[in-house]
Amino acid sequence: MPLELFVTKSCPYCAQLREQLDWDGREYREQDVEADGAARARLMELAGPSAMVPVLVEDGRVIQIGVAGRGCYVGSR
Repeated sequence: MPLELFVTKSCPYCAQLREQLDWDGREYREQDVEADGAARARLMELAGPSAMVPVLVEDGRVIQIGVAGRGCYVGSR
């Protein structure tokens, strides 16, 4: 099962993590939480209402939030 990567288009940390996963040859499915309401709802379930992106999920478990402690705030709407 591929990793899930929750992102926004404007977040530079999302781009950084995406590049790292590509470089490492890791398979992932990208979820844009700005464009997809279902992806946003899933992110809030997994990471809470004060979520940041990027969020990396493996087997239904959050394994990474942000990059080196940095990310872009999503928050609930």
